[in-house]
Amino acid sequence: MRRPWLSVGLAALCVAVGVPAHAAASDATAPRAVTTAARPVVDMKATVLAAQIDPRRADNTLTPGAKNSVLAVEQALQAQGLLNAQWVDGYFGTVTVSAYAAYQRSLGYTGLAANGLPGTTSLTKLGLNRYTVGNTIGPGAKVPRDGYVVNARTQAMLAEAQRLLGYTLVLDQGSYNPGGDPTSAGTHDGGGVVDISVTGMTAARRTAVARALRQVGFAAWVRNPNQGDWPWHIHATAISDTDLSSQAQHQVGDYYLGMNGLANQGPDDGPQIPIRTWEQYQRGQ
Repeated sequence: MRRPWLSVGLAALCVAVGVPAHAAASDATAPRAVTTAARPVVDMKATVLAAQIDPRRADNTLTPGAKNSVLAVEQALQAQGLLNAQWVDGYFGTVTVSAYAAYQRSLGYTGLAANGLPGTTSLTKLGLNRYTVGNTIGPGAKVPRDGYVVNARTQAMLAEAQRLLGYTLVLDQGSYNPGGDPTSAGTHDGGGVVDISVTGMTAARRTAVARALRQVGFAAWVRNPNQGDWPWHIHATAISDTDLSSQAQHQVGDYYLGMNGLANQGPDDGPQIPIRTWEQYQRGQ
């Protein structure tokens, strides 16, 4: 039997705290809401940048702004049985690159799609129920230029460099050219890499072109015959292009570390300006 004093007491309590009495009576059996922690967000741009720079470092210095994102990726690779715990440290070095490439191959990817650089699809699949992906980047579709092939991101970068310079740039070599010029040492096998013709250019103009290319997000150098078995040209590698060959990835890392992108790892001999990616340039950073 329901006791009158219990009903009165409950009603009074509900009025005091501002809760309807009928709601209070039913809450005892209602399921409680479960609060789940928000999943971490992996910054794709920072992660890809770390995957290019970290393997070229002589120590375990971390890429600024990338540690938490890289850690989340490494933890996911560890959960897949592809990376030992000792390498889960926020440093996207050669071991992590190899582990990520193995994950890409496990998805059925081959060639450039398994180059160890995180792509949007593989990064998202790896993070299922673990993290979300932000600041996504991608090379875009392949497009023709000057009789060669580049990707849409590279094309946009070249167009902006031309706008800054006020004149057209002509390619000597494009991207996606495996087995092409052997002096390129595989840098043009993937996307994001072009050689610019310098025919008719003065030394000052060659330097101006290299500077404009660097401004929009290329690692760019003026190459001369004394450096290798090639004619004068400007070599440009698009930073953070996820289709870069392994050799081109190394050039980007060397560029950030103040080197010339050649096998001798000499000092950078190009125009000195703040280094930034295409996406940072677009944001005015």
